[in-house]
Amino acid sequence: MYSFITEMYVNLGWIAIMGAIVLLVLADMNDLENILHRVEWGTLIFFAALFVLMEALEELKLIQWIGDRVTDAINSVEEGQRLAVAILLILWVSALASSFIDNIPYTTAMIPVLVLLSEGSNLPLLPLVFSLAFGACLGGNGTLIGASANVVCAGIAEQHGYGFTFTEFFKVGFPMMLVSTVVAM
Repeated sequence: MYSFITEMYVNLGWIAIMGAIVLLVLADMNDLENILHRVEWGTLIFFAALFVLMEALEELKLIQWIGDRVTDAINSVEEGQRLAVAILLILWVSALASSFIDNIPYTTAMIPVLVLLSEGSNLPLLPLVFSLAFGACLGGNGTLIGASANVVCAGIAEQHGYGFTFTEFFKVGFPMMLVSTVVAM
């Protein structure tokens, strides 16, 4: 719960809805119709569904299971090599996963995995966080659905008659993602 008024605890979703209602009340009806027409509803629904999916995976304890398996894999490596293996594993898994899962919900879901890995393998958390950040960010460039900016850009380009397909984006984006991840490695 988040609130700037200590007696009133309101969820962030309710704060956003109240703000939208205030804007709807204050907006001119002609402007409102034009604004609602220009909203990328498909993109908003896509992201809403993606966050619902990631929350469902969390509720199903799949994220916990992944964290346990990654911790077991890292612990099977010699103690002196664990940090390097963990960094490389997180970087590449994050890059490849973020190419096909939007990088924002992926990163949100993987933070508890990193905490489990850090505690379970006695590794410092900061290098693991950096490898997740690099992997998720660079991986988002791999496909059209890898990053929020890609999806928004595709929607705006389509509105202006410059649409491109998933395959067209993949042919350019995925090799660039691989090269940039190798450089980051």
